[in-house]
Amino acid sequence: MAVRLIDAGTVPCLRSQTVYHALARARTDQTPDTILLVSPAGPYICIGYHQELEKEVDIEYCKSNKIPVVRREVGGGTVYLDNDQLFLQWVFRGERLPWRMERRFEFFAGPLVNTYRAMGIEACFHPVNDIHVAGRKIGGMGAAAIGSAEVMVGSFLFDFDFAVMSRALKVPNEKFRDKAYLSLLEYLTTMKKELGKTPDRGKVREIYIQECEKTLGEPLQDGSFTAEELEIMENLDTKFASDSWLDQKGGLSRAGLKIHSDVWLYETNYKAAGGLIRATLRVRNNRIDDISVSGDFAFHPHSELGQFTKLLLDQQLNYESLFAIIEKFYNEKGIQTPGVQTADWVEALLMHKVSTQQGQESNVYMAR
Repeated sequence: MAVRLIDAGTVPCLRSQTVYHALARARTDQTPDTILLVSPAGPYICIGYHQELEKEVDIEYCKSNKIPVVRREVGGGTVYLDNDQLFLQWVFRGERLPWRMERRFEFFAGPLVNTYRAMGIEACFHPVNDIHVAGRKIGGMGAAAIGSAEVMVGSFLFDFDFAVMSRALKVPNEKFRDKAYLSLLEYLTTMKKELGKTPDRGKVREIYIQECEKTLGEPLQDGSFTAEELEIMENLDTKFASDSWLDQKGGLSRAGLKIHSDVWLYETNYKAAGGLIRATLRVRNNRIDDISVSGDFAFHPHSELGQFTKLLLDQQLNYESLFAIIEKFYNEKGIQTPGVQTADWVEALLMHKVSTQQGQESNVYMAR
């Protein structure tokens, strides 16, 4: 059976999520595999199935700025979505896709990456489920089993509102928010950033369809929604808009803010005998990429605290190596921190690893 192509155009933000859920639920053995192209009419925040709204989103900010919040049935983290993104949603039978999830993401990424390259952007697939340009993320992908269908989702990122994304998140403090904003600017990119202008959507769409046909080995056939699919969409619109759906409790805690697959932002609070150590650290490939330290501890001479944090940059997050480096600095500089020992610093820097293990969820797949 040929693959159906549906270009749904611009739809309300809620419908941009319920559309692929509905197609998956309505699927029968007679339903063609379907590729959906769709964009939301305006900005919104989308939280993952396992997340708890009040722990992830600055609700008051979103209300005052009239930014809707939608919960999807796919796992993963909180994302900001708007009309500067073109969503790519595949609703397929499982036999058409690779069985292993790692290979499935690579397969789905192929047409997307090749389209970027045809537009002059040197994108590449970055396992497990990211697309990068020179080390910066330009897109992520998700997957879920819904009903009898396998769903793959991704997008083309034409532009991105970094300020709204960082402002809409629930964060521990404003220092963390500033770090989040700067980290997003540094490690995320867009088509507009890479090309110096926003490319023509029609051209991007045309190239993407051609690349899908090459990957799938057959032409796509223009199609439309069935009456049953539209009815299920309307029912899901009602469900997804309900307070009971959005405000589900007991979700998994977010261990940190994911900038991309290799870069995370954390805040740790460690109580030593001599006072509280608060560390805001950006971690890249298990190394300290950026860090700021505060708290109510004493550090003498205080002029060396800046040099101390510089020393930690690019250090491997390993107990033994951190202990040795900090202990050496203390001895060479004659550092005194009453009630705060070298081991306390190491524990404070490694606390995020414990929270990550305790709050870890699948960012890419949820069986339903």
